[in-house]
Order: sequence, then C-alpha cells, then structure tokens
Amino acid sequence: MTAAPLTGAQKVAVVLMNMDQQRAAQVMKQFSDAEADEITAEILRLRRVDAATAERAMSEFHDLATRGALSARGGRDVAVGLLEASFGAERATGVLNRVASSLAGKQFEFLDAVEPGQIQMLLAGELPQTCALVLAHLRSDHASRVLTGLDEQARTEVAHAIATMGSPSPDAVRVVADTLKQRASAVVASRAASDRVGGIQPLVDIINRADAATEKALLEALERRDADLAEEVRSRMLTFDDIVRLEARDVQQVLRGVDAAVLAVAMKGASATVAEVITTNLSERNREILEDEVRMLGPVRLSQVEDARAEIVRSIRDLEASGAITVQRGDEDAYVE
Repeated sequence: MTAAPLTGAQKVAVVLMNMDQQRAAQVMKQFSDAEADEITAEILRLRRVDAATAERAMSEFHDLATRGALSARGGRDVAVGLLEASFGAERATGVLNRVASSLAGKQFEFLDAVEPGQIQMLLAGELPQTCALVLAHLRSDHASRVLTGLDEQARTEVAHAIATMGSPSPDAVRVVADTLKQRASAVVASRAASDRVGGIQPLVDIINRADAATEKALLEALERRDADLAEEVRSRMLTFDDIVRLEARDVQQVLRGVDAAVLAVAMKGASATVAEVITTNLSERNREILEDEVRMLGPVRLSQVEDARAEIVRSIRDLEASGAITVQRGDEDAYVE
C-alpha cells in the first residue's frame, strides 16, 4: 500500500479482511452486486495491508476496533471464502469471474488510443493465437478495424483462433500485454479482459461491425477452413432480416437514424415481411419520402445493397449494445408472419 488515502471501497475491504468470516459475510450480503464486485476487486488488489494503514481504516469503525489483532491478509483465498460465505458458491463464482475479467481487460486499455494500422504493425509476425488474444480484449469496433486491415489468410486464421479460444491464464495475458507495451512505447503514450474472452460471440461482435465486403470475404474464407464453425458464426450474427424480431417501438428507433436513400437501397429485394415491418413503422411523411426514393431507384449492385443493409445492422447492433433496444435471437421468438 502507498500512503495515499484509501477510497471508500478500500476501507470496506480492509474492515472485512479484519473481521471473522461469518460476520463479514453478514455485512457482504447487504451490498448490491455492483458494490460486491468493487469491494471484491479491492480485496484481490490489496493482498497484504501494512498495520498502520489497517489501523487508520479500522479507527473509523469504533465498534470493531476492539476485535483484536489486525489481519493483513487479502488475495483470492480470502475473497473466495468471504464471497462463498456471503452468497453461496454459485453467486461467488459469478462475482469473481466478473472481477477477474474486468481486471484482466485493463491490461490492454493502452491500445484504445492506438490506430488500427499501428496495432497491425505491433502484431506483425505474431502467431494467430496471440493476435486473437489481443483482439478479443479490445472493444469490438476497434478490433473489427484491426481485423479488416489484415490480409485474407491472416484474417481467417485470427478469426478462427478467436472463435476457438479457451480461457487464457492471467500470466499469459500479462506477458502479451507487457510485450506490446514495450513495442508501443515509442509511438504511443501508455495509458493505464481473463476468464473466457474468446469464443464465437466476440468474433460475431467484431464481424458485425465490419463492412459488408470484409464480412462476406471472412465468412467465406472461414467456411473453407471450418464449415461447422462458419455456420455457427452465421447463426449468431445479426442480419438485415432480424429487424422483424424487434418490437415496433424498437424498429421505429432504428429507422429514425437511417437515411431514406440508404433504407431504399437496403430494401431492394427484401422479403414482403421485412418491407411491411419497415413501412408500417414509419410516419406517414417518412413513408412518402421512402416511396419516392424507391420509385427513383434504378438497378442497384448487390454490393450496394449489402453495404446499405450492413449500415442498418450496425445501427441495430449499437442500439442493442447500449441497451436501448432488445433483439430476440434463435428460438426466443418467432419471425413475424
């Protein structure tokens, strides 16, 4: 510990570390999940606390000051024991997983400000598995731009590695992050996720934010390499047709952010069901504008249609990620007849 004043969460962590487990568990049960996450993170970080620091924290809790010798133990074992006594083994595992993932993810925060091209240079010569580890820890939109800039073979190998990645150890994450920090130090001002960070869904998130051409090329290449994996990725991806899975108010929110000209191109060749969902959720004025755009529209290249639909899919994805709308997937709901 440093001499810096303790935060509120750190003080609570110190107090709980110095209580017997049964009493500490009773206190822990009073916290919300978010508070429990924060306090658990501090227990994991503190590990050992010098006696003076612990004494200062404990002095703020006069009713506990006479409990006896102060414990300086923190770390995973203390956190696990306290959480299991407080919430049971299953919920304790969930809290620890969230905290561990959050702490591991911070290892790569310094790349948030790095241009995709620079990240590609930093990863040049690395194994696909190493590249996958890095991209799986980045924001999906940022990782998508990096992946798009790779050549086709590398892009396919990295995508496959992301989708099939297991659970990297914290040490492996730390070594990769430290290596990249050293390489980036000359061009990037260093700024300050390791349970399962890879898998199908992170790859789907990345592809959903890529342009239509990259999406098509990547899925085709992935299918040539692993047809079953490519099919599973496709089954989880958002498509333009998924707009029929939205509630009416969510469709309206999506359409508010789409230019009529883009929407007209996207609807070229769309099913009657999709067209009906779109037109019935437009205001009368916007429906007239769309109809005018459709009438003026001549033959359109397939690539233009795909790009327009990809733009709408990205809008749906962004709104879903922000919690503004909900997309039903799989068997959660049936398509509109």
